[in-house]
Amino acid sequence: MNQVIISGRLTKDIELKYTTSQMAVARFSLALDRGKDKDGNDKGADFPNCVAFGRTAENLEKFSGKGLRISIIGHLQTGSYDKDGQKVYTTDVIADRVEIIDWKGRTESAPHQDDIPHGFAAIDEEIPF
Repeated sequence: MNQVIISGRLTKDIELKYTTSQMAVARFSLALDRGKDKDGNDKGADFPNCVAFGRTAENLEKFSGKGLRISIIGHLQTGSYDKDGQKVYTTDVIADRVEIIDWKGRTESAPHQDDIPHGFAAIDEEIPF
């Protein structure tokens, strides 16, 4: 099974690009805190490279930004390319699902009705069950 679940802060604003077939692609990295050791010293952080596609990539670019928290459920993908005659190996987290914990332009974690991304709906409090 190849599944990754991570939660961290964006290291920079999302830069959205489009493929020749008009598929949105967002490449970004997250700062993942390692916590503290038994003496209370900071153990540092990890910075995995992540990729999101399509509507997920577009929503990330629109509703998140540097320093804001997101969670990702996805999978690892390895690859390689040649740079100046040297083979460079890569490992990326491919985002299958993203949850934006902090919203751009908001100080509280929940967005206003007008800030909800396309495809999401507000909960109807009048549901009879």
